[in-house]
Amino acid sequence: MAWCANMKYGYPSRKIRVIGITGTDGKTTSTHLIYHILKTAGKKVSMISTVYAQVGNKVFDTGLHTTTPGPFLIQKLLSQAVKHNDEYFILETTSHAIDQKRVWGIQYEVGLLTNITHEHLDYHKTYQQYAETKIHLLLTAKNAVINADDRSYEFVKGMLEKRKHTYVSFGITHKADHTRDYAQILDLPIAEFNRSNYLGASTVTSVLGISENTIQKGIKSFYLPEGRLERYITKKGVHIVVDFAHTPHAILMALQSIAHELPKDTKLIHVFGSAGLRDKTKRPLMGASSGTYAHVVILTEEDYRTEDPVEISRAVATGLVKKGFVEKKPEEIVSTNLKQYTVILNRAEAIQKAVALAHKGDYVVITGKGHEKSLCRGTKEYPWSDREFVKKVFCT
Repeated sequence: MAWCANMKYGYPSRKIRVIGITGTDGKTTSTHLIYHILKTAGKKVSMISTVYAQVGNKVFDTGLHTTTPGPFLIQKLLSQAVKHNDEYFILETTSHAIDQKRVWGIQYEVGLLTNITHEHLDYHKTYQQYAETKIHLLLTAKNAVINADDRSYEFVKGMLEKRKHTYVSFGITHKADHTRDYAQILDLPIAEFNRSNYLGASTVTSVLGISENTIQKGIKSFYLPEGRLERYITKKGVHIVVDFAHTPHAILMALQSIAHELPKDTKLIHVFGSAGLRDKTKRPLMGASSGTYAHVVILTEEDYRTEDPVEISRAVATGLVKKGFVEKKPEEIVSTNLKQYTVILNRAEAIQKAVALAHKGDYVVITGKGHEKSLCRGTKEYPWSDREFVKKVFCT
């Protein structure tokens, strides 16, 4: 299919500079930030991200629960970008897309690897196979950019050096080619993991020849994409944060960044679930990540598909129990007691319960869906948006 798509559209990636973004977490933020920096530099650029695709002034929906679309849509959008006389095209690229050769035939100018953490082992089977799949994108790119702070660094570095493939490294806590911490130039504090995303994006654009002054200007004027640490406040002063975090590491990092903001005697209430027919081994780890920083947890549905959502919740809960959490019935759970969790399968009811438990100054963090606009129950997609629900019910 990828070969046919390339033939149909005339191998458009050969006529534009493609930047591929892969990694377990941080792909979407990095994609949008690189896009924004290039636009700030006055460049003509298009992109495909988890949230949407943008070619010129047109925005395209890439489908439900989709990061990297199929080869025909990718090549079609690349072709349109070429016709628009764009110089750059940024493609958020998943390991599934690489392994299934959806991106075969694309010539990458730069490949960025944000990190590699526990995810998709239902598909890739082992961490090493997962990592090797992502490294394949770097090996097909003219320039590879890798994260020296990530635990995968030595393995990735070794694989690239074995193939005599050059790379540029970035890192804040480890020795690297690029080490600038852009948190220092921002008026507002940014999450720890976004410090890495910002540095990775700046390294990519630096490789592309963008000046440091322009990079800083772009970073200062950048807003996170939809569903990434998106903040709301209710009429009674409860803070609500909606985030796409759906891996153990992403949940840990998102909650850590919020926990560091919490004033004394305020609580963090976490609402989340785990997707059905996906990596089951990560579920207890997600529970453990949540239990590291949350005071109260409400487990709920999250695209359970044809799995039993109760069983999914039980698997997640094992990680919470290891962190000292005690299960309560929904009617028994009270905000004054810490380290307790309950299960409310209906996502709307779960969010409403979380906000009802919260007092002024408390944080309700809802993770897993972010920008998405549907919930998969069984084999059917139902309209749903965490963002729209929060705005409609609590902020109007």
